[in-house]
Amino acid sequence: MKRLHIHLSVNNLASNIQFYSQLFNAEPTVVKDDYAKWMLDDPYVNFAISQRGAPEGLNHLGIQVDSEEALEQLNQQLKGIKADVVEEKNTACCYAMSDKYWINDPQGIAWEHFHTLDTIPVFGEDNARTDTQTAVSSCCVPITQIPEAEKTACCTPSSAGSSCC
Repeated sequence: MKRLHIHLSVNNLASNIQFYSQLFNAEPTVVKDDYAKWMLDDPYVNFAISQRGAPEGLNHLGIQVDSEEALEQLNQQLKGIKADVVEEKNTACCYAMSDKYWINDPQGIAWEHFHTLDTIPVFGEDNARTDTQTAVSSCCVPITQIPEAEKTACCTPSSAGSSCC
């Protein structure tokens, strides 16, 4: 079965735990000094928050599966998209060991397809990438670099004083 995964970066973990516990009418299933996670059945979602220095807001989205076979099926779907896919096997992130495939959507939002293998006592490794294709954010997210010419913000006023919104 597939479970939607949403990970937000927050500025105050305690107040966000309180807010989301009330919103979901459930306490988190995992709480650490810098991280909390709710494994909800209704809606069927793995909702996580972390306070680790990333910009506040959406960190990444994903699809969690319960078997290696299901993960490989998702990987085959990703291959059909014809975009860069980053493979991570047996990787430590978010207090878990997982096999993962990452892809960015056309807006640059990272999508994680993963199968959790085990829990671990640390948030993860700082997987500093040295190649020119990817970089890693503060939450284990590989991000395909966008060419400088394509880095434009729609609703940010330009130096000419206009915006596209």
